[in-house]
Amino acid sequence: MTARIVSIGTAVPETRLDQQRARDFFAAQPGADRLAQRRIRAVFDASAIEQRYTVLSQLADPAAPPADRTDGIDGLDFVDESVLLSPATGARNDTYRRLAPALSASAAGAALADAGIAASAVTHVVTVSCTGFFAPGPDYRLVRDLGLPGTAQRSHLGFIGCAAALPALRLAAQITGAEPGAVVLVAATELCTLHVRDSTDPQQIVASSVFADGAAAAVITADAATGAPGGLELDRFGTALTSEGEADMVWSIGDHGFEMILSAEVPRIVGREIRGALDRFLAGDPPPDAWAVHPGGRSVLDRVEAGLDLDPEALATSRAVLRDFGNMSSATILFILRAMLHDDALRDGTRVAALAFGPGLTVESALLTKRSPAAA
Repeated sequence: MTARIVSIGTAVPETRLDQQRARDFFAAQPGADRLAQRRIRAVFDASAIEQRYTVLSQLADPAAPPADRTDGIDGLDFVDESVLLSPATGARNDTYRRLAPALSASAAGAALADAGIAASAVTHVVTVSCTGFFAPGPDYRLVRDLGLPGTAQRSHLGFIGCAAALPALRLAAQITGAEPGAVVLVAATELCTLHVRDSTDPQQIVASSVFADGAAAAVITADAATGAPGGLELDRFGTALTSEGEADMVWSIGDHGFEMILSAEVPRIVGREIRGALDRFLAGDPPPDAWAVHPGGRSVLDRVEAGLDLDPEALATSRAVLRDFGNMSSATILFILRAMLHDDALRDGTRVAALAFGPGLTVESALLTKRSPAAA
């Protein structure tokens, strides 16, 4: 039996961050000279993002209370009189510990409800995140917060970056291959904006212009009788390391948050390498009917489109998610797959190729087949 994604649930924080307002906020920081201001405006305006979501309400409204002040614990002060502060990594991570679990539970609860599967039926939990650490961790919290069985087997994929949701789906498929009756809950939750910093460095400006917060969860089983009919069958997966790029996409821990290096070479490397990586993955099979490509940024999508000689409409769903949510790291590809799962224009039997890119530079691939409920 083939494993399938029965459903996908998503969640974002309450605070909506308008991209133009964010642009003006970063351009107005005291350390930004005229050159930096021009660079900030150019990068934000070219991002193809209209809005994002953040747990840091002060990014949208400097007069707002700090993140998580309402739970009785002093929250993270991120802005003081419109000046972006530089909290220590510990303070940022503590905010992650307090805020990430609820967002994860919201997405996972929505996925279970949409699948028509009770929490008591979940046998395995796989969580994904690269924007915070704590133990007992996100996997433990999902079990407690959703009332999942205490016997559910848990795995956590941490610090893999934007590509991590596809390895998580691969792990879920492997679990169901070994245990055909398994019901696996995969949850990817990222609070990227906790690590935003005031900087005139071009790479940090790019990071500030694209990253956002969000969570997505998927329910996977190989049992056709479990849950709602239809879904996305998980046919196969692939991994490829590019011949270069190890120093161009890097995620490390600094004293003032996690530090992202995202050089201008990343889109160019993706554009050069994507054709060979995909050809090896497809291994002579016909090209897919639809594409779910992680939008690391507009330029990444542009390079994939050019490198694979795709029709401009082929990446419409990926571009729409980028426009409306920004880059939520690992959760983003699941937002795209959810849109495709609910897109009636994609009929039964549609073959979908999913691509995501992570540090290394790593290309993660998945081939899925859509199954409509009526045909199941």
